[in-house]
Amino acid sequence: MRTLEEVQATLQIAKLKEEDLHPVTHCLSFGENASSGDYCLMEVDDTLCKHIEAGKSLIIRGDKEEHAILCSEDKTYDLKMADTSNLLLFVPGCRTPDQLNDSPSHPQLVHAKIWGFANSYWELRRQRPKLKKLKKLLMENPYCGPPIGTQEEATESKYTMEDLLERIQASREELEAHLHTIHACEIDGYWRLLEFDYELKLLGHVTQLVDSESWSFSKVPLKTCLEELGPLEPTAMIEHCLNCYGRRYDTDEGEVMFALDEDKVCRAMAQMLLQNAVKFNLSEFQEVWQQSVPEGMDTRLNQLRGLALVDRSSRPETVFLLRVEDLPEDTLERFNTLFSMREKWTQDDIEPYIQDLCGEKQTTGALLTKHARSSMQNGIKVYNSRRPVAT
Repeated sequence: MRTLEEVQATLQIAKLKEEDLHPVTHCLSFGENASSGDYCLMEVDDTLCKHIEAGKSLIIRGDKEEHAILCSEDKTYDLKMADTSNLLLFVPGCRTPDQLNDSPSHPQLVHAKIWGFANSYWELRRQRPKLKKLKKLLMENPYCGPPIGTQEEATESKYTMEDLLERIQASREELEAHLHTIHACEIDGYWRLLEFDYELKLLGHVTQLVDSESWSFSKVPLKTCLEELGPLEPTAMIEHCLNCYGRRYDTDEGEVMFALDEDKVCRAMAQMLLQNAVKFNLSEFQEVWQQSVPEGMDTRLNQLRGLALVDRSSRPETVFLLRVEDLPEDTLERFNTLFSMREKWTQDDIEPYIQDLCGEKQTTGALLTKHARSSMQNGIKVYNSRRPVAT
């Protein structure tokens, strides 16, 4: 073990003044079992550091063919290996000068053992959760309504929340939020997606009841809905439909009411009309669409954002189904797909299809600046690809 005299002699050889240094000198030595393979170092920000100090967990998720990501309760991080030219030493119990309670006035030695070392560490970067696989899993066995008679429902391809957390690269909060977004429902402990035709059937029951009772779309009573429609469909499904297409609130008398969302109802009707057609004459579609929605609701083209695309360059103008959820999750692949479909896009047209790609504090404008080139066409700004489009 090095002595204080040896340290002082080394300082003289290095031409360092002892009074310019801290009085406490750490003498490091490798432990018998010190290894570079026993430990992995990870750099965390203040938020994650407090998360760990509070005793909460960080979980690494990913199937064998996927790049590993790290999740807290509500955020997702990309894990990337970063190299450093400085050797990183793992020294348990090592204290920096500000951690020494009593700063000594005379030179002292502190001997510390190195348990491990590394020349790389894990670097964390916030990223969007990878949720595309979620709908694919849930569509393996969609819910089509209660079994009829003695018919039994298939038991395979059903997933609990824990099953989904094992398979989907997202935090629990992000996963739960997306389950709500795609209208998933927990049935007998398993998360299920309703078959779209069955979901429309439920919505039709609700809107027909609203019409027959002459209710306002903003004042739909839950209790009466369940009493009237209960004989037709499970009450849990009726309530789920109301939650998907309306906003729940309580009256001053304590009655649970729903305000149906006009945009969501009109959007569902549009999807029903468009899903079986390659392209639809725009003017004809608008006429049929308006006739298909409940009386008193108005259809508007901005209700189709992220669901369908209008082609104004064709004669006559057409509209066709293009759901953002069906596009690639990777940013470069997404832009490549969009520009292979249409060479030039207006910002209004492309924005719904790239909004979900935006990272924290990122805008669609910044994404377009990075991945597209702008120009003017007939007085309108349009965007085309910065790189050759793969076909």
